[in-house]
Amino acid sequence: MTRSKRMQPVANVVHNRQQNAARVMGERQRALDDQQQRLQELNNYRDEYARRFEDGGESMAGINMRDYRLFLSRLNEAIEEQARRVEQARAALEQSRGQWTATRVHSDAVNKVVERMQADERRDEDRREQKENDEFGQRPRGNSQD
Repeated sequence: MTRSKRMQPVANVVHNRQQNAARVMGERQRALDDQQQRLQELNNYRDEYARRFEDGGESMAGINMRDYRLFLSRLNEAIEEQARRVEQARAALEQSRGQWTATRVHSDAVNKVVERMQADERRDEDRREQKENDEFGQRPRGNSQD
């Protein structure tokens, strides 16, 4: 078995690791997108509530005003918590991007080694065939003038 064929299982394992790292990175990108969307929804919800307050705030009774402000305060806390989740998701994505990059570099290096081995093997095979052809060409030929 040639060296390149012996190396192929290693190349397959490295390729699978790269594919898994790419899959994880995609999942983390989707998670970040989801977290950002939730944050945007919360911000939109708060903005809508603030507009309602501005539009009808003067007519609100004291108790309703207090409840309204308490609600907005809790909504702002939820927004802050969601912003932290977005940052955590972003950090997880960056970590997975680094892992994917490392596996891609490793996979590329292993593939180059396999390609070099295959090129060496082809060159060796070509030389062997050339040597056989040269030897065949130098053999004395019998005269068949009988």
